[in-house]
Amino acid sequence: MPSRKYADGEMVMGRWPGSVLYYEVQVASYDDVTHLYTVKYKDGTELALKESDIRSQSSFKHRKSQSSSSSPSRRSTSRSRSRSPGRPGKGRRRSSSQSREHKNDKKKTVQETSLALPLVLVLFKPSENNTKRYNGEPESTEKNDTSCIVLEHKLKPDLEVKRVLEQYSLRSRKDEKKKEEIYSEKKIFTTVKPIEKAPSKTKDLEFGGRIGTFMLMLFLPATVLYLLLMCKQDDPSLMNFPALPALESLWETRVFGIFLLWFFLQALFYMLPIGKVVEGLPLSNGKKLQYRINGFYAFIFTAAAIGILLYFQFELHYLYDHFIQFAVSAAAFSLALSIYLYVRSLKAPEEELAPGGNSGYFIYDFFTGHELNPRIGSFDLKYFCELRPGLIGWVVVNLAMLLAEMKIHNLSMPSLSMILANSFQLLYVVDALWNEEAVLTTMDITHDGFGFMLAFGDLVWVPFVYSLQAFYLVGHPTVISWPVAAAITTVNCVGYYIFRSANSQKNNFRRNPADPKLANLKFIPTATGKGLLVTGWWGFVRHPNYLGDIIMALAWSLPCGFNHILPYFYVIYFICLLVHREARDEHHCKQKYGLAWERYCQRVPYRIFPYIY
Repeated sequence: MPSRKYADGEMVMGRWPGSVLYYEVQVASYDDVTHLYTVKYKDGTELALKESDIRSQSSFKHRKSQSSSSSPSRRSTSRSRSRSPGRPGKGRRRSSSQSREHKNDKKKTVQETSLALPLVLVLFKPSENNTKRYNGEPESTEKNDTSCIVLEHKLKPDLEVKRVLEQYSLRSRKDEKKKEEIYSEKKIFTTVKPIEKAPSKTKDLEFGGRIGTFMLMLFLPATVLYLLLMCKQDDPSLMNFPALPALESLWETRVFGIFLLWFFLQALFYMLPIGKVVEGLPLSNGKKLQYRINGFYAFIFTAAAIGILLYFQFELHYLYDHFIQFAVSAAAFSLALSIYLYVRSLKAPEEELAPGGNSGYFIYDFFTGHELNPRIGSFDLKYFCELRPGLIGWVVVNLAMLLAEMKIHNLSMPSLSMILANSFQLLYVVDALWNEEAVLTTMDITHDGFGFMLAFGDLVWVPFVYSLQAFYLVGHPTVISWPVAAAITTVNCVGYYIFRSANSQKNNFRRNPADPKLANLKFIPTATGKGLLVTGWWGFVRHPNYLGDIIMALAWSLPCGFNHILPYFYVIYFICLLVHREARDEHHCKQKYGLAWERYCQRVPYRIFPYIY
């Protein structure tokens, strides 16, 4: 086992992550497991560094004195003397004009060197008032941008960069790879506009590639139909396979018209000029799309519209009576929408294609989505479907099931089980709409294209599978006591607290890493400029939001009792879905963060379930 080289409290020179510059730091502690030193910079920033990134002050000063003793001006003077002709008179004698020119050139060289070095230090030095890096990202101000532009012009050509850095011992002269790192770092800090880069072809195919995605396109609609038919049966056992209905009974034009009316009503609410407009994450071409955040307003307007319908005695349980026909109508609409999305994506520019849906295979790109952000004017189709028709429709479906239970069983008020299922899922939807802006950083928006997978998931799977518990309780009422209800509520509250606090912690850290409220959080800096949290919920497991999701899913199913496993399909599905997403996230993060992600995995070994997985 290797022994530590530096003691606690020792003053050493630590390399700033992502650069080749060293600063005076104090060793705070040493981790025997990861073999990382926790060091503290003068501005208070604490980072974890490898031993190879730390040097003693004596060796650093020795190299600096060596480089200063052989400055470029002296080397150029010695070379010029050695190349002088053999005539001693002309070799030693210079005209007054040549002497003045030589002195001016030497003075100019010294001035340029003295001007270039402060710019380097101003740009890279972590300080409170300049480019202090919390989470590895420099704060962007006009002053910093100006310094970056001046530096970009000052350090041209490349020979000038090499001369300045070598003179002040900022890198090893023998290591050519360090030279490439300097130029890449210079691009990171000095580039004002991102470089346009067209996405490459998708090589790592998910879901089993072409064959797997084709099978999923058949399996997903069949699964929805199977689950709904099972809930209609008196005995919804898995071995009691339901009889297939006649094809003509699965379609009703009136139902399809109502679904279209619902979809375009939500589109109308989406286009209302209310709510703030925010920018999404930068695209591959450097642009940022704008999004109007008014999902919660759309929910309020929808609730008002439903209230008006109920006031005029509209039979909302009609949705329960024709539930399967509504699901078929939604599936047909999502298929038609997917065809439209793929056809229009064939004319989309290369930089607007999805990184995960640009394989060149028709079936795969059709399923995963070929275009990243399909828009009709300013109307973003993917963003709209992500939270509006399906998510708000989920709440409407649950309400229809509650009213259907009261009518079928002649109840003056809904059962306690139905109230719990409706309340828990209503809280989840309201939370998503209230924190609508957070969805802009998810992989659904930033990475996945809009194709059959998201269209079917948003419009069919969410409203008709997520409401499975309420649909089940209508035909299979379950009586629970108040103490049991209190215990189930506690489970849901625990899951929701983990889910919301973990997501808030992550989103606040991304938005403003310098927030004093986050001063207690520690992180591992990465070469991308971002940081990986290793304290709080994200130091407990790697995906605490997934853990909260699974606990809430269990609480949604518990009111249905334990007579059948069907209501727990959602829990099983959710675990499988999140494990798949977690594996995809692991692969994506490993490619993106490299060594920093490996260090993070050493610090946080559990993925979703602590001490289990």
